[in-house]
Parts: sequence; C-alpha cells; structure tokens
Amino acid sequence: MAGLAESGSNPDVELLFDINGLAKDAPSWFDRVMEYVGEYGLLLALVLLVMWCWWSVRRRRVEDAASSVAALVWAPLAAAVAVLVNVPIRGFVERPRPFKDHQGLEVLVNGKTDYSFVSDHATIAMALGVGLFVANRKFGLVGIGLALLEGFCRVYMGVHYPTDVVGGFALGTAVALLLSPLAMALLTPVMSAIERSPRVGWLIKSRGQSRVGGQDALIPGARKETAGAGAEERDLAA
Repeated sequence: MAGLAESGSNPDVELLFDINGLAKDAPSWFDRVMEYVGEYGLLLALVLLVMWCWWSVRRRRVEDAASSVAALVWAPLAAAVAVLVNVPIRGFVERPRPFKDHQGLEVLVNGKTDYSFVSDHATIAMALGVGLFVANRKFGLVGIGLALLEGFCRVYMGVHYPTDVVGGFALGTAVALLLSPLAMALLTPVMSAIERSPRVGWLIKSRGQSRVGGQDALIPGARKETAGAGAEERDLAA
C-alpha cells in the first residue's frame, strides 16, 4: 500500500490530486468551512441524527420500541468497535499520510502524524450511517449520505487517499452489519428491561404510551368512555 502512494501514476493518487485541487481553487473561507465540516461537523451531525431518530422512536406508539432503541444504541457502539479494529490494521499497513509522500497538496489540517490507511473518520461515519440504517431506513439513508460526504471531505482536505476512505467505508459497514445480530441479541433484552423500569422507562417510550405488566393503558378517550359507562350503570341502578 505504501508503494502505491509513492507513485503519482496510479488512479488513487490522481484522484487525490483532482479532489484536493478543488481546495486550491476555492476561496479561503470555503476551505475553512470544509476543514471544520470534515474534521468535526459531519460526525456531530451523525450523532445528532441518531439522537433525533431515538427521539422519534420513543414518541411513536410501537410495540418493538425496545428493539428499535437497541439498534440505535448499536450504531455508536459499532463505530467504536470499528475504530478499535482499525488500530491493528493501521499498524500492519503503515501507510504514510499523502502529504508526506507528495508535494503540492493543499493540506487544510496540520499535525496529522499517524498512519493514513484506514481513515478513522470514514470508518466512524459509515458505521454510524449503516448502524442507523439497520434501525430506521429513512434516517439511515441520510446517515449514509453524510458518511459519503465525510469521505469526500477527508480527501479534499489532503489528509487521506481515496482508498483510505473506501477502506474506512468497508470496515465501518462490515462491523455494523456482521456484528448486528449478536449486538441485537445482547442489547434488546437490556432495552426491554429498561422499558419496564418505572424510573428510566422513558428512555424507551415517552409518557402516555401503553404500559407493560398488565397496568392500564393510557389511551386518549379511555377515561371518558369509562366515565360514561359508570354513569350509565348509576342511571340503571336508580
């Protein structure tokens, strides 16, 4: 992999210069925006998207709320696991950052001294996006779109080769999908127990939804109908 980086005639390096060349032609303020978006903004947006999906799930009257929340919990856990898996991969490949082997790149973020393959940002972003897709298709498609944009930003910033990003996408997707059945088997019972708890059950379902354990369901109109039935019984007794 490091050998490929040393040659400027391969498609990986050519695409790197094509995308990073956009930073040279762009205004400085736009580069500053891309620097923030690619380094922090998109990852923050993905976390907020997961939180938004969780809020949506707990507000809906769904029977499988516990499993849906379990899938959402798995999304950030998948990102964490993928980053841990990437540690030995980086150490094994030992691919330098592109700006160390190629002159003329517009590097928007300084101080990157670790190895380049695989991109942690691309790995985290795609693991979050795919994990979110497992929980909710609509939110997941948005998350995957943000992850793709994150990969573009990393190359635009001059800190990763395109193959670093593709490798990160593959790693994040593999971890989120392949370990999802095991994660759901472990997390769903935990979320179900939380759902039954009177103290923290709101984390799974909002107040006003049907309660578990044989208690009365708080359904709009139920009290009115009960009150009406009671009044009819009193009239008959009179």
